Amino acid sequence: MNILVLNAGSSSLKYQVIEMPSENVKCVGLVERIGMEDAIFTHEKNEDKHSEILSILSHESGLKKVAETLLDSKIGVVKSVDEIEAVGHRVVHGGSKFAAPTIVNQEVKDSIRDLFDLAPLHNPANLTGIEIAETIFTSAKQIAIFDTAFHQTMPKEAYQYAIKNEYLNDYHIRAYGFHGTSHKYVSEKAIEYLGKENSKNIITIHLGNGCSMSAIKNGKSIENSLGFGPMNGLVMGTRCGDIDQSVIFYLMKKLGKTADEVSTLLNKDSGMQGLTGFSDLREISEKAENGNADCKNALDLAAYRIKKYIGFYATILNGLDAIIFTAGIGENSYLMRELACENLDFLGIHLDDDKNKIRSKQLREIQTETSKVKILVIPTNEEIEIAKQTYQLLI
Repeated sequence: MNILVLNAGSSSLKYQVIEMPSENVKCVGLVERIGMEDAIFTHEKNEDKHSEILSILSHESGLKKVAETLLDSKIGVVKSVDEIEAVGHRVVHGGSKFAAPTIVNQEVKDSIRDLFDLAPLHNPANLTGIEIAETIFTSAKQIAIFDTAFHQTMPKEAYQYAIKNEYLNDYHIRAYGFHGTSHKYVSEKAIEYLGKENSKNIITIHLGNGCSMSAIKNGKSIENSLGFGPMNGLVMGTRCGDIDQSVIFYLMKKLGKTADEVSTLLNKDSGMQGLTGFSDLREISEKAENGNADCKNALDLAAYRIKKYIGFYATILNGLDAIIFTAGIGENSYLMRELACENLDFLGIHLDDDKNKIRSKQLREIQTETSKVKILVIPTNEEIEIAKQTYQLLI
């Protein structure tokens, strides 16, 4: 079965065609700077990479470019769009309604639209991707895979806020958790690698431009650092993470900022960007090593927050077998892993500095021989996970 995996962002479109159940990736591609005259389109088949700069003013034209490329006699992978049997869509927020992969119908699309306010940076683009894909891949099943679904196993004491019950019951205000596709994928890889008896209590640490951590007990998510929206918890590229609510009221009342201005500040101009003026961790790390005090402070603050959540999650898990680093920063930044594992001897976490600095795209252990807790680096693959869930739903 050929499955097209789509991840539609506000100005980007990532895609892969994956043959299931073999998990053979036939091609990968990316449309960047949608809405611009100088959009960037890249497509890779095997090791052959094609790229061009062209005008792509809408998601519709972007997806049409993708379809055209998939059919290309030289770099394409199908002879007809009908050979794409299913399209698996990443959707960030599914609320409390969706706990599993779902075949898209009008009711599902309406539900995604109803959740725009909870994920304003993601759900509108996700829905746009679905609606356009329906017009191009007309014979394919459209499947929504929700980032929040994996966390629907969180207990009530983890997801309910201490506000009036009516806000949960009538308005569904609660913690949902995010990055579920990634947390699910790497936790299952860890359990497969370590064995069920040695992976009952694990913490997964997803560090990218967006960041989150999950406490996973016996394969089920029982906590996630992101909450009602994808802004809580860890320090991120442009998002602030945890913040005292009083700060928001102060910004509005004392400094005269509107709700929209505060939202923009906390979502797009905070985190590493707000602390340093940069959002790319590679640049921040380099400047910190060269003596930039703001960049060093930002790294320390981000690592402190990770350690804080490791302690919190070890407590609610009542034990800890392994911690897993994943996503762009988690997989590639030895410095962030080093800072995050520093001074955690009490929990039995001991990082091997030499192993930590080895670069690899494979699952690997980076703890010392005496460490009681396994420290793993596991490359995430959300596209494969989306394809797996799509395939399992349809067979």
